[in-house]
Amino acid sequence: MKVSIIIPVYNGGEKFRACLESVRALNPPADEVIVIADSDTDGSRELARGYGARVLVQSPQAGPAKARNWGAREASGDVVFFLDADCTAQTDLIARVKDAMRDSNTAALIGSYDDAPGNPSFLSQYKNLMHHYTHQMGSEEASTFWGACGAVRRDVFLSLNGFDAEKYTRPCIEDIELGYRMRAAGHKIRLVKDLQIKHLKQWTASSLFKTDFYDRALPWTELLLSSGTMLNDLNLKQGDRVSVALSWVLTGALGLGITGGLAALLGAAFGTTLVLIGLVLAVLSAGGLIVLNRAVYAWLREKRGTIFMLRAIPWHWFYFVYSGAAYALGIIRYKFLRRARA
Repeated sequence: MKVSIIIPVYNGGEKFRACLESVRALNPPADEVIVIADSDTDGSRELARGYGARVLVQSPQAGPAKARNWGAREASGDVVFFLDADCTAQTDLIARVKDAMRDSNTAALIGSYDDAPGNPSFLSQYKNLMHHYTHQMGSEEASTFWGACGAVRRDVFLSLNGFDAEKYTRPCIEDIELGYRMRAAGHKIRLVKDLQIKHLKQWTASSLFKTDFYDRALPWTELLLSSGTMLNDLNLKQGDRVSVALSWVLTGALGLGITGGLAALLGAAFGTTLVLIGLVLAVLSAGGLIVLNRAVYAWLREKRGTIFMLRAIPWHWFYFVYSGAAYALGIIRYKFLRRARA
């Protein structure tokens, strides 16, 4: 079995250098490494050539979906492994992939981020730890694919025409959509929990919100509605859906309390009542959120301590709030687009 590693890159910088270093240190090595330079301007293509990778230059810039498709068509391996340019691989990655792919029923597999993210900032640690936890708690018969750390049999990938590069021209949910098509075609995707990569990305508040809201939740909602599929796995578990509802009750309760407080200051008799109602709803919804997510909060405390856990909880609740908002907006947009197309 031959394994080809495919890495799309656009101005990867030092993170890309670390990625290439980890690929060079693989034992056993990959049978080939293909880097698709997506109109880079920082010398990423020359850096890749210096590490012995076969380099394809994509011009004009067209995004990672198209880049990965080109790399898979050019690959000689029986299996293509997709790796992001801001991630580093385990030394035994190829051995783990080959071992999992010995099961002829497995068409594809995905791994997860490890629990030691490369960037030390709080949001980077929080975001990647949550991703790690979600995958470690997921079903081993995966519901979708993941392009940052995922392997697929090349013939299966090509038979499905790869990622939808026409619809997804920027990093988005092209891997999730491919996973849905794989499953619809009867192919098995396996989550290999001990196949882990290290993510080096630095997350900020704006990049986290933009990615989660615009690049994940909105297009994922459209995919869910168009496919008619709502799986109880990864970010779509029943507990997460209830948490979204509770986060909006909490948001409404806070709004009610603030409104009641302002009304009370202006002398309105109903102001105190609104404050009390808001307080009760806030306590009940916050308690529900803690109970539903107690396992992940205990895990965060174990990994990073009590202070980190307490800082993470508001971000986690905020995630539920804007995910719910994106889902509602996605439904409206989907129905509007359907009418417009009709």
